[in-house]
Amino acid sequence: MTVSEEDRHLRLTGEFDCDATPLATLRHSTSHVMAQAVKRLFPEVKVAIGPAIEDGFYYDFFKAEPFTPEDLARIEDEMRSIAKADLRFERREMPRAEAIAFFRQRGERFKVEILEGLDAPTVSLYTQGDFIDLCRGPHVGSTGQIRFFKLLSSSGAYWRGDEKNPMLQRIYGWRLEEAKKRDHRKLGRELDLYIFNEVSPGAPIWLPGGWTIVRELERFVREKLDASGYQEISTPILVNKKLWEQSGHWDYYQENMFLVESEEQIFSLKPMNCPESTIVYRHALRSYRDLPLRFSDMGRLHRNERSGTLTGLFRVRQFTQDDAHVYCRLDQIQAEITAMLGLVRDWYKPFGLEPFFKLSTRPPKSLGTDEQWRVAERGLEDALRANGLAFELNPGDGTFYGPKIDVDIQDALARRWQMATIQIDFQQPERFGLEYVDSDGQPKPPVMIHRAIFGSFERIVGILTEHYAGAFPTWLAPVQTRVIPISEKFADYARSVHERLRAARVRSELDDRNEKLGYRIREAQLSRVPYMLVCGAREAEAGTVSLRHRSGDDLGAVPVDRVVGDLAREIAARESSLTVGRS
Repeated sequence: MTVSEEDRHLRLTGEFDCDATPLATLRHSTSHVMAQAVKRLFPEVKVAIGPAIEDGFYYDFFKAEPFTPEDLARIEDEMRSIAKADLRFERREMPRAEAIAFFRQRGERFKVEILEGLDAPTVSLYTQGDFIDLCRGPHVGSTGQIRFFKLLSSSGAYWRGDEKNPMLQRIYGWRLEEAKKRDHRKLGRELDLYIFNEVSPGAPIWLPGGWTIVRELERFVREKLDASGYQEISTPILVNKKLWEQSGHWDYYQENMFLVESEEQIFSLKPMNCPESTIVYRHALRSYRDLPLRFSDMGRLHRNERSGTLTGLFRVRQFTQDDAHVYCRLDQIQAEITAMLGLVRDWYKPFGLEPFFKLSTRPPKSLGTDEQWRVAERGLEDALRANGLAFELNPGDGTFYGPKIDVDIQDALARRWQMATIQIDFQQPERFGLEYVDSDGQPKPPVMIHRAIFGSFERIVGILTEHYAGAFPTWLAPVQTRVIPISEKFADYARSVHERLRAARVRSELDDRNEKLGYRIREAQLSRVPYMLVCGAREAEAGTVSLRHRSGDDLGAVPVDRVVGDLAREIAARESSLTVGRS
């Protein structure tokens, strides 16, 4: 979420200090929805303040009697109704004196007291539907973006923390419950996606369901790269330390490597792919006409992370990276960075993940000249500005060989994850003696650009598991349909439907167990299977299925041909729009 200069100015007015990070903004917006719900249910209540806090939000109200647990349940239900209405958050400015009169007329004594203590000619107010509040913002776009919350408790709190002031009722709201339900470690076990074993700590063992997700993501990546002119290579996992000495990684990264001794030589499991890509580059004579050369290498990497830092799929010792290295001329830098920024936005869009950009500059310990760093940093900044992308400056956080653009993504719980990276490197081409023959016939070193977008398939699977709460879009779901005969009498018809789906390359399962129909449908829903196809007498006679979605939607009787065709289209388009069976 980019904060405009106008919004920055508005922070000088209002009722409390405002943290404008996406998560704090979402929490604060949720507190406004809670206040709106309270005012609807208890019109006599007066509102005070409602900030975001570290793990949630609260709002203070003046009410003669404390809120009861039953009150909190009613407020929570009303909040869901407000969220479902998708009301826009709209900001308006008002002269302070006019705002004082406005809130005094409405009987909001605490807002009046806040305004009288401000030294500002104008203040900002936010409305959503029938609710208006004094606030400097910012807020999310609409109440429809507020989906996950839980009201946990109510307690007394003195106005402005002074026992001489009126006692207020404070309602606390949290988002932790949803985060716990979405924990990928919990869902990984429940959905049989992957396991860890002590024989190889920090290295996931992918089960069939989880490996299906990885393979679908790899297919997605390869399609995007093929369309963007990348050539895929594969390089060895076990590498002699001489390569790391030449690249400079031995001095900067040795403690993070797994070392192996063989025949009086030291090798390591590779922690990154970049030095080996230089071998691919220099195996042939390169001309300026050959550049840019774009090599992708989805190689398996190993890093010796401390055991105490290992966290599910988020931090592992073995992972596969969607890595790539581009070799180009100086005059091609901005075009290549622009193309990579386009890939970043294009890759995250199908998942509903919003990217945020940071420019990380030269660290205290680094290689190269001041001029090289200046050119590299300027190249990245110019590309960000030319593409109209807002970015934060992250001083001193570049790699030892060059500056970088880091990309965070924001998930369904408005949490930020550091993911993609784009790095300019003048050092590796010099250290490995890489050259191309320029138009004047003279040899020149290429510029090397390192690029990863998902970062690692392990990490992105963990993030997507939590982002979707295990309910992956159809194209990514390990099992896309489950065919369920009502009874054994219709098992043959269900099997024929199942085989047609499989022939159309739909990942289908047949559940013809001797269990109650409701039990099997419920189990499919708990397994997050997108579609359930129930087969009985009417369906067998008409050549249809009774189609259900995991959300609980009953889509009715749909011809098998249409189900197969709609599913194939939804999967090919990588959509999750509940279009199957819709007329």
